[in-house]
Amino acid sequence: MTTRLLAVCLALGLAGHGELAALRAQSAAQEAPTRRPDVIFVPTPEEVVEAMLQVAGVTKNDIVYDLGCGDGRIPVTAAKKYGARGVCIDIDPQRIKEANENVAKNGVGDRVRVMNADLFATDLSEATVVTLYLLPSLNVKLMPKLMKELRPGTRIVSHAFDMGDWKPEKEIDVNGRKVYYWTIPKR
Repeated sequence: MTTRLLAVCLALGLAGHGELAALRAQSAAQEAPTRRPDVIFVPTPEEVVEAMLQVAGVTKNDIVYDLGCGDGRIPVTAAKKYGARGVCIDIDPQRIKEANENVAKNGVGDRVRVMNADLFATDLSEATVVTLYLLPSLNVKLMPKLMKELRPGTRIVSHAFDMGDWKPEKEIDVNGRKVYYWTIPKR
C-alpha cells in the first residue's frame, strides 16, 4: 500500500497510525543504502566512457554490467551507441534515481535495467562486459568474485584503477586518465 493510499485510509478511519508509521519506516529504508557506499560518486568523463566501451569492443550482442554505476552513463551509452543491453548496479538510492532518469531521458529503458543492489552480493554471471570505477582495494576484493562468476572471455574495463597483481592486457591513456582492460581467462 502506498503512503498516499494509507494516509487516505487513515483519514477515513480505515487504517491505524501504527500502519502508517510502519509504511513510512519501510519507505525510508528503501531509500537508504543497504550499507554505506564504499566510494563517493565521481562521474566518468564521456571521452573515458567511449574509450572503455571501445577497448572492450562492445557490440549489440553484449550485456554491459556497470558496478557502482552512478548516473548510469556507461550502460546508457552502450545501449544508445552500440545497441548493447546494460545493467546499472549501485548501492546508493540517489545514484539509482539519477540512473533511472538517465535511462528514461535517453529512451533506453527497453535495453538498460537499473538495480539498487550491493555489487558484492549480486550475480554477475550474465555479463559479457563489466565496467568499473572503484578504488584499487575494491577492485582487488572484487577480483575473486569476477573470476568465479564470469565466463571465460568476459571483458573487464576499469577507469583509473588496476587490479593489483592481475596485470591488464591493455592500458590506455585518455587525456591523462588511465583505462585498464582484462579478459577472464579459460579455467
